[in-house]
Parts: sequence; structure tokens; C-alpha cells
Amino acid sequence: MRLSRFAALTSAFFVTTALALTGASAAASAQLPTATGYVALGDSYSSGVGAGSYDSASGSCKRSTKAYPALWAAAHSPSSFQFTACSGARTGDVLSSQLGPLNSSTGLVSISIGGNDAGFADTMTTCALQGESACLARVAQARTYIANTLPGRLDGVYNAISQKAPAARVVVLGYPRFYKLRGTCIAGLSEKSRAAINAAADDINGVTAKRAADHGFTFADVNATFSGHELCSGSAWLHSVTFPVLESYHPTAAGQSGGYLPVFASAA
Repeated sequence: MRLSRFAALTSAFFVTTALALTGASAAASAQLPTATGYVALGDSYSSGVGAGSYDSASGSCKRSTKAYPALWAAAHSPSSFQFTACSGARTGDVLSSQLGPLNSSTGLVSISIGGNDAGFADTMTTCALQGESACLARVAQARTYIANTLPGRLDGVYNAISQKAPAARVVVLGYPRFYKLRGTCIAGLSEKSRAAINAAADDINGVTAKRAADHGFTFADVNATFSGHELCSGSAWLHSVTFPVLESYHPTAAGQSGGYLPVFASAA
């Protein structure tokens, strides 16, 4: 009888304590603001260079209404949408001029960054104009930067995002491989140059995915959706050398809606 009474009292104590703790937790949660706003950061792959339909107010940042952030926001109607991604942006540009909209009510952040730090534009210009030997040397230089310097630059950006938007889910998007090897192209870069460029894209995605994971962010790999739509595939979602030159080697509108948007939507 005494053991039964003791067991009953003990059970009642734990139930009461659990209810009290649950109630306190629920009350605390009820006092926290709901984080629902969306902020899109990053470089030209996020601003939508290559997709056309640019917002004239964005100037040289070339923010497109057909870029994946704008498409996602139009479909999901977040409580607020701030689009600060900008063509040509490097990690330092994100830190100095893109983080202003982030705050405690930011619930979702997207970003692609690092390609310009690694010399994306200069590398592709070298490869297009100076031949295989110069291309391979420039790609090797970019890969060294990606391995040795880029991780710290990404850490700086990711730390700043976490500090300014602590409640946000952060989705870090990668870059597609540019070329389908042994594809349909009969002119242009050599196969060795194309393979080296693809390898550099794999490098930057690998580094970015690791740094994102270490910060508790989600890495979104777009290679699966771009598979079959690389340059030399016969159905490319990337511009080759084109006019305006700024759009060269950037996703088309189809690349944004078919390559980037579904991967981001799934991760978000």
C-alpha cells in the first residue's frame, strides 16, 4: 500500500512538473515573433543575370523578375521580400551592402556567392580568348583560391547572416557544371578546358556545401536539375559567349525556373 501510494505521488509529481514545463515553454514560444520574411542575397546567379526582364530600379545589379528568388516570392507570398543580390558581387560586397534587410523577423534567406571571389569572369574570359594552356593555368589558380582562401571568406558571410537573422532558415545554392563532356559542341573550348572548368565548379560546390553545413545552413545542389541542360548538351539552360557579354555563362530564364527554382523551393 505504501509503495503504491508512493508511486502514485511520484507519478503525480512528474506529470505536474511536465505540465508546468510544457506550459512555460508554450508561453515562451507564444511570446517569440514569427519569422516569415524572405531576403535573397548573393551574386549574378541569384540576381538573375542571363534571364532578362531586369528591374530598371536595380541598375547594374541586374535583378530579374525571372530569377528564382522573385519566382519563389511570387508563388509563396512571404510577409516581406527583400531582393539584394547583385551582379558581380563578392563575399565582401554581401557584407558591405546586402545584409541591411536581415533582422529577427527574417524567416528565410537564400544566397549564392563565391564564384566572383574565385575569379569566375576572368577565368572564363581567359579560357575563351587565350587557348587551352592559358585556360588550364587560370583554372588551376582559381582552384587553389577555392581550396585555401574561399572557406574563410564564406565563414565571414555566414557568420554575419546568423548574427543578423538568427531565426532564419538559410539556403545556400551552388553553381551548375557548365559543360556536358563529349557533347554536341564542335567548336570553342577544348575538351580538357571544359573538364577543368567543370572540376572547378565541383570544387566550389564542395567547399560551399561543407561551410554551409558547419554553420547549420542547407546546401542546395543544382547539378541534378541542370543535368542534360549544360552547354554542349543540345538543350542548354546556360548562355555560352553571348551579347550582352555580361550574360555569358549564366543561366537563361529556363535555367532559373527549371534549374534553380525547384531546388530552392524544395530546400526552403
